[in-house]
Amino acid sequence: MTETTESLFITRPPNTLAESAFVSLYGWVYEHSPWVAHKLYARGITKSLHSPAALADAMAAVVNGAVDDDKLSLLRAHPDLAGKLALADLTASSQDEQKGAGLDQCSPDELARFTELNDLYKQKFGFPFVFAVKGFNRADILEAFERRVKNDPEAEFNEAIHQVHRIAKLRLEAL
Repeated sequence: MTETTESLFITRPPNTLAESAFVSLYGWVYEHSPWVAHKLYARGITKSLHSPAALADAMAAVVNGAVDDDKLSLLRAHPDLAGKLALADLTASSQDEQKGAGLDQCSPDELARFTELNDLYKQKFGFPFVFAVKGFNRADILEAFERRVKNDPEAEFNEAIHQVHRIAKLRLEAL
């Protein structure tokens, strides 16, 4: 846990926050999906959610318990990777994450391949490719993209949800 995250959880423990403050602090963790924070708050925020890992697990449980339509909406809230980076309406978090992986510096060939894969993937699965890019570079991401576009729809839906949870956990840890 970083000092910043640790001090946030000590100075403003989640269980001491009103719903509006809780959603303001954590509603962005799942891309354009504050419903996750609202539902978690409605379930009750306990002292056990005093760490980023515990809060990440609780938020993941909300998503895992949601109906598939809500999960699909959550996946569709994510931006394309690289292919339309300059045009996408990215949250600050998504922009920073993609830049950190070098996706804003793609060669023309890489950009063309990302665009092709983004289109193929969305056509096949009905949602954008979701990948927790932190710690990976463009080549790693393209390799995962090439591999995952071959998955069957159920396996890929589950993998995309897993990646969304990784993104949320990384965002909580980086507060």
